[in-house]
Amino acid sequence: MAKSANLASLLTLDTLRHLADARSFVRGDAYFSEGRVRSLLEEGGILTANVSGTREYRVRLEVEEGELGYSCTCPVGDEGDFCKHCVAVGLAWLASEQGTEKKSSGKKDKAVVSPQDVRAYLAGLDKTELVEMVMAQTREDDRLYKSLLLRAAKTRKKGVDLDIWRQAIDDAVYVNDFVNYREASDYAQGIDEVIDSIEELLQGGHAAGVIDLTEYALAEVEKAIEQVDDSDGSVGGLLERLQNIHLAACQQAKPEPVPLAERLFAWEIRSGFGVFGGAAKTYAGLLGKTGLDTYRRLLETAWAKLPVLAPGQERDRSGGNRFQLTSMMETIARQSGDEEQLVAVLRRDLASPYQFLKIAETYQQAGKTDRALEWAERGWNHFSGGRHDARLRAFLADAYHGYERHDEAMALVWEGFIALPRLEGYQDLKKHADRAHQWKEWREKALALVRERMAASGKTAKSWTVQTCADRSLLVEIFLWEGDGEQAWWEAKEGGCAPRLWLQLASAREKSHPEDSLAIYKAQVASTMEHTGDQAYQTAVTHLRNIKKLLTVVGRPEEFSQYVTTLRQELKRKRNFIKLLDKEGW
Repeated sequence: MAKSANLASLLTLDTLRHLADARSFVRGDAYFSEGRVRSLLEEGGILTANVSGTREYRVRLEVEEGELGYSCTCPVGDEGDFCKHCVAVGLAWLASEQGTEKKSSGKKDKAVVSPQDVRAYLAGLDKTELVEMVMAQTREDDRLYKSLLLRAAKTRKKGVDLDIWRQAIDDAVYVNDFVNYREASDYAQGIDEVIDSIEELLQGGHAAGVIDLTEYALAEVEKAIEQVDDSDGSVGGLLERLQNIHLAACQQAKPEPVPLAERLFAWEIRSGFGVFGGAAKTYAGLLGKTGLDTYRRLLETAWAKLPVLAPGQERDRSGGNRFQLTSMMETIARQSGDEEQLVAVLRRDLASPYQFLKIAETYQQAGKTDRALEWAERGWNHFSGGRHDARLRAFLADAYHGYERHDEAMALVWEGFIALPRLEGYQDLKKHADRAHQWKEWREKALALVRERMAASGKTAKSWTVQTCADRSLLVEIFLWEGDGEQAWWEAKEGGCAPRLWLQLASAREKSHPEDSLAIYKAQVASTMEHTGDQAYQTAVTHLRNIKKLLTVVGRPEEFSQYVTTLRQELKRKRNFIKLLDKEGW
């Protein structure tokens, strides 16, 4: 394999460790050692390979603007992360460069014939022979066949036959059974390739046909997406891409505004995925006055049929289109720049406190603070008995401060803290109390409430393990946030706290009280190792690194070897954990 100086300078062991998280690096190293990397090739500074995992994944590593670029077709790679498959390919390439490539079979998987040799061979073939070779491959590769079919369709003298593209869309979108998470990316890629071809049609001057095809594809993808686990958003992203192409096609073709307005309205009102959402704004220049008048007429007719909802009234749960219609009306109202027109839209639905907040915010943005306060208070008074909205509370408290009504503001914030005493509520209480110059009094009141609730629970937890109930967690959080580490430590020792807080305390006390931190990390190792799995083992190793560092600091480095030896004996059945210890050289 020809060595690329640029790739060689970027693709190093340190780079792999930096790009991958600890777990991905360990798993990638295992994949490499097990010989899962296949078809490793480098051409022109681009490294490609297949990696056998749950299925076969394709990895690409290359130089991009002076940095190492990477991609993998696995779900983690689709999210832009440097996955275990990328690590495995990087390690395989490094090993091949050093002539020490590890394979489970004991054989190397290096190409004897380079890509340049293949290119030269193909260039020397007779044209007829090359065509037959490609056609033979299409019988094995359906995706290649359909891609070539669409390319050929664009060269027909009779013009573009849109039915061929519609059939290609149908074939790509068709779902025989539920598409699970692991299959979703590959499924989306097949549709994406057809969309590539539609975009090429647009570039070839067939804008009117592209408008038709994108709308057809949007309808088919919307129907199919309900049968796909689209947790990573790969299929949903196709809807956005198709809408972008549709807009570009409309900008080229300049379709009749009235039919376009009618189609956009129909799409927006029925789509459960926000297709063509905000069309009145996005397509305003294309619709013009005639199209927008048509859009408004259709919208206002449908809007008039919606019932007005009073405070506390249940919304229609029959699957109506109130949400879509409201969003469309808000778009039109915001375009007008008249806040009263927007408020008129919002007043049609006062079923929840949040609707009052939206009206209050509308008036506030318009500089009408009195009207904003009036609507915030109306919303607050309408919804009592536990139905208050925290966002409305925050808005109203801020408004009261603006009118120097600090006592009313603090009463609201205190009510929220009583209902749900958490660190965030304590921080919010301080923010408002500072505005009223009353933090000392409110701090004492808040801490007294927390201690009262803690005493009423009747629980204590002095251990540092996961299983215990962390009764003083909130006090520990508060004092850590305030920078009072000693008080936080005292609270934790007296009543216990959550494991994550013990770790924060350990980190905070490493320099001043290393023995305290040592005890915490050892307790966390014991607790973590009650579980199994790579994540638990890696967490334990992280704690062990801290223990080793601290034992060196306190002048007892020899204790670490004894400690690890004991762990090896007690946990010898956990082979993957023992492998991690071996890897660390302990």
